[in-house]
Amino acid sequence: MDESYNNRTSLVKGAKDIAKEAKRHAAKKVSKVVNRAADEYSSQRNYSQFQNEDDDDDDGRYAYTQPDSNDHFPGGLTAKDEDEEDYASDATEGHDDEDEIYEGEYQGVPADGKPRDGHDSLGQLVSDSMRDRKDLEQERQADEEELAQQYELIMQECGHGRFQWQLFFVLGMALMSDGVEVFVVGFVLPSAELDMCVPNSGAGWLGSIVYLGMMMGAFFWGGLSDKVGRKQCLLIAMSVNGFFSFLSSFVQGYGMFLFCRMLSGFGIGGAVPIVFPYFAEFLAREKRGEHLSWLCMFWMIGGIYASAMAWLIIPHYGWSFSMGSAYQFHSWRVFVVVCALPCVCAVVALTFIPESPRFFLEMGKHDEAWMVLKQIHDTNMRARGEPEKVFTVNRIKLPKHLGELVEMQSDSANPVAKVLFRIRTELRGIWLTFMKCFNYPVRDNTIKLAIVWFTLSFGYYGLSVWFPDVIHHLQSDEYASRVKTHNNERIEDFTFNFTLENQIHTNGVFVNDRFISMKLKSITFIDSTFQNCYFDDVSTVGSLFKNCSFVEAFFYNTDIDDSKLVGSRIINSSFHHNKTGCQMTFDDDYSAYWVYFVNFLGTLAVLPGNIVSALLMDKIGRLSMLGGSMVLSGISCFFLWFGTSESMMIFMLCLYNGLSISAWNSLDVVTAELYPTDRRGTGFGFCNAMCKLAAVLGNLIFGSLVGITKAIPILLASTVLVGGGLVGLRLPDTRGQCPDVELHYPAAFTHVPVRLLLNMLS
Repeated sequence: MDESYNNRTSLVKGAKDIAKEAKRHAAKKVSKVVNRAADEYSSQRNYSQFQNEDDDDDDGRYAYTQPDSNDHFPGGLTAKDEDEEDYASDATEGHDDEDEIYEGEYQGVPADGKPRDGHDSLGQLVSDSMRDRKDLEQERQADEEELAQQYELIMQECGHGRFQWQLFFVLGMALMSDGVEVFVVGFVLPSAELDMCVPNSGAGWLGSIVYLGMMMGAFFWGGLSDKVGRKQCLLIAMSVNGFFSFLSSFVQGYGMFLFCRMLSGFGIGGAVPIVFPYFAEFLAREKRGEHLSWLCMFWMIGGIYASAMAWLIIPHYGWSFSMGSAYQFHSWRVFVVVCALPCVCAVVALTFIPESPRFFLEMGKHDEAWMVLKQIHDTNMRARGEPEKVFTVNRIKLPKHLGELVEMQSDSANPVAKVLFRIRTELRGIWLTFMKCFNYPVRDNTIKLAIVWFTLSFGYYGLSVWFPDVIHHLQSDEYASRVKTHNNERIEDFTFNFTLENQIHTNGVFVNDRFISMKLKSITFIDSTFQNCYFDDVSTVGSLFKNCSFVEAFFYNTDIDDSKLVGSRIINSSFHHNKTGCQMTFDDDYSAYWVYFVNFLGTLAVLPGNIVSALLMDKIGRLSMLGGSMVLSGISCFFLWFGTSESMMIFMLCLYNGLSISAWNSLDVVTAELYPTDRRGTGFGFCNAMCKLAAVLGNLIFGSLVGITKAIPILLASTVLVGGGLVGLRLPDTRGQCPDVELHYPAAFTHVPVRLLLNMLS
């Protein structure tokens, strides 16, 4: 009898659940049609559409607001009786939402952990498990759309003020570190390779290895930020960058130096893919384009900082110390330490800012998201002089979470196995999220974005290498044209204690001469004879002795070795206390200052473009600015035909940088807005990885063409930039759109109640 009664009771409850579910979906469909006709972003900021759905949708997928004074946040409210819970939705039907919900009152998510009647322990309807995954995904997509619209309204209520500006400068320091890292490679490369005696076969690896590290880091940290959070990933990535940047300044071997710089690049690779999505999730729609563009200025500031520090530090050879002949700490190492300071500042500042509330909502952490949003609101209101204004949001939509099979690790496993298991799990999660970037409807956008990122980066970084090398090539040609030639000279009993520079001595004879405390810069001795000569404290830069003869010569504390004695004969001569390592000297080195100054001007030239793009981003649109900037940059490359002098090449470098910066800013904004929250970091990381891959290829291809021909670099750069700009114009326009809305399938709830009923009957 009791069993029959229980079965009848269960049948009644099941029928009620079916009726509620059917009524809820029907009401939701009708309300959507009505809401589309209403102005969702009116000045009243009406949240009733989300509250009404919440009253009908009693499935535990909503968060509410601030705790009552009698409760303990986040779950202080006690559970109702079973009967009250059973008829909760009936009691609220037709009830005015605003009757008993007070401003700023936390209405609560039960924290006792007991499942409600008709619900499982996760707050989902038991009947959800009987739906097919396609229906659940459609419902989740609809939840995402509603959450995106409500989140936009919440950010409008929170306002734009002190909180966003604090976050702006903190994330700006992280982005500045990325700009510094890119420029450090070019500035340190010549000095590091000279200091560590790198042969020509190993030259150039530093630039490529750093970009490869940044490519891997962009993909890894971007994907991980969608799993564990924006703040945590950015904090770890910046810490990795700062630690290995600092360590690289002390290592002596070139191999170890490359390894440290690769890991440093791996860390900083996470800056761009995380910073822009992170900041975008704290901005309202009407502020997003402009302020993301202003944020891009910190990359320019990083380039200016690196150029200025290189100009001030590296040429000063006296800014160094040594510990014997085995340990040398030259000025370029001081420069590396100074360039790590922005990263250290960013790490310290990141510890004081909260996680993205949008990420919290995506992960179902409603209470944490509400607290962050309240912090944003209260901080901005206090700054405006309105501390009494209360945060009025009382319900936040949470998307349905789809269950996934998760492999569990045994508690008895050793720590190493647990760590390896966690790493494997995270990497698998990153890969699965990455594959979702190629699902409809974001697949086409991912491919187009990858093409635009690759082409823009290939042209930019390729020409960035080609411009300085061409200028240096022009300088070398001019320097070689001023060389002085001395033939058949004979010098006896003379003391050389001054610098010899840019000379060629052929068939010379030097008898009883003394070379003391002097420097040989770009000096070549050909078929010359040195008899009874004394060499003391002699340093050479770019100097050679070809087919020369040394008879009874004495060398003390010099850097003249076999590499500089090409085909020469040594007869009854001795070498004592030769200088070890490769000698560096920047005294009166005009070319060193000139390289840093050129890069400083090229970086400063992007300032007007940054200002223009920030002011016009929301007026003329992201795509118009992206396509127009890339096409104009490609056209400007044709003016390189007229670059026959240093001044003309510097002008073309500044013009190209000024035109291309708007494309970079637009691309950052579009990429952050095109991807939904659950794969925004992954998609951005993949695109940025393509950017770094293009940088490596651009460096290799354009660098190999310096001094050979102008036609190929000009045509290649113009073609990829114009082609990429045309592809960019085919991207969806994100101006005025809420992220997560336009990227999902349209909500399709028709037949869901019917399908649910059929599944239950079966």
